Amino acid sequence: MTTRLPAATALVVDDDEGIRQMLAAVLSREGLAVATAADGVEAVAAFAAQRPAVVLMDIRMPRMTGLQALAEIRKLDRSTAVILMTAFAEVGTAVQAIRDGAFDYVIKPFDIAEILLLVGRALQMRTMRDDIATLHRELSSSYRTDRILTASPRMTELLQTIAKVAKSNATVLVTGESGTGKELVAAAIHYNSPRNAGPFVKVNCAAVPEGLLESEFFGHEKGAFTGAQARRRGRFEQAEHGTLFLDEIGDISPGLQVKLLRVLQEREFERVGGTDLVRTDVRVIVATNRNLEEMVRQGLFRQDLYFRLNVVTLRTVPLRDRPEDVRLLASHFLQRFAAENAIEVGGIDEQAMERLLAYRWPGNIRELSNAMERAVVMSTGAMIVAEDLPEQIAGRPGEDGEAAGAADAQPVAGSGSLREQVSRFEARVVAEALARNDGNRMRTAQELGISRRSLLYKLQEYGIS
Repeated sequence: MTTRLPAATALVVDDDEGIRQMLAAVLSREGLAVATAADGVEAVAAFAAQRPAVVLMDIRMPRMTGLQALAEIRKLDRSTAVILMTAFAEVGTAVQAIRDGAFDYVIKPFDIAEILLLVGRALQMRTMRDDIATLHRELSSSYRTDRILTASPRMTELLQTIAKVAKSNATVLVTGESGTGKELVAAAIHYNSPRNAGPFVKVNCAAVPEGLLESEFFGHEKGAFTGAQARRRGRFEQAEHGTLFLDEIGDISPGLQVKLLRVLQEREFERVGGTDLVRTDVRVIVATNRNLEEMVRQGLFRQDLYFRLNVVTLRTVPLRDRPEDVRLLASHFLQRFAAENAIEVGGIDEQAMERLLAYRWPGNIRELSNAMERAVVMSTGAMIVAEDLPEQIAGRPGEDGEAAGAADAQPVAGSGSLREQVSRFEARVVAEALARNDGNRMRTAQELGISRRSLLYKLQEYGIS
């Protein structure tokens, strides 16, 4: 062996003292700490005391057989790899032992290289399991509601609601403008729920071509359509025992709405091109920046599906309604992007902060993050100054000293309800973004932080050509 095994403890169990000593010497040379036992009773006691990462154990031993010891060891720790050593005539027994939880077996007389290969694989598998467990703990910690940065009373109320909703299995509808953190809300619900050991699977319904979205949801059978060369598991199957997050739910077709309703009601579906029913145990969270109630009135979204999705509704708070968080989040993004780009920036000067606080943030937190990343990259001094910010935020000082960018971003004053004023404001933001991008809808959608399909809907809604 040219590569030593990872540092760990091994337990060698055999009633033959020569085999115990030989294996202990070989594994010790490879960097393992080795304990030994002469039978199953000693093995269980040694395992309970030392919890080794891998066990090499004979099957035929006095007092307690290797199979009996395997059962006892698995009661103590099911993750430990147990490699059985057996005579050729006991291969059938060893195969059954693998079904009962053994990692693998070797036939006596064995080859040392084979032993080291199996031990290496067992330790590698354990390392992978530990890494996955660590990642899961980090993800769970990252999405704890008390780790979300906010000083806003409205956001604090939302986080308290998330904590309550997470404990249930209820379907959740998350609404709010683009860039307000709807995916973060969904992730916080999942990682604080009893399903947090299962997968968190995300689908952006607006980003998948309409003709492929059904297959994306439910999978397909081989030959279901041109190019379907093998069976494919859909997102519902991939999210089994976990949470499925369907973003931009308002963009799915009426036909797919019917099939989604059936899955939510019956907890079963058929793959595209298949006839077998597939049962599913998945919690569904959906999100949209569109007004589903209005879409129901217009006949664009099924009323029964809307009621099924609207068990619990959470509304994210736009950044312009939580000014307390602009300073907090701007400083957070500054530290993050300065570290990522290895740039030393001490903070944000008062004039730049005034521009950040005056701006209306139509793109919300996503826009603030992008603005701070640009500011960090463009900065040349120890502090972020107004000139480092994007032009629409930095603005041009007017005669009264107010930033033009901030003034331009205010909702249109005049008659009409608040909703009408907001609609006029949104229409102007969309029209100006379209003009800045020379009519290119894809670039406009990217700048606004919305899907191309959502942009087309807004262009039609506001009569913008």
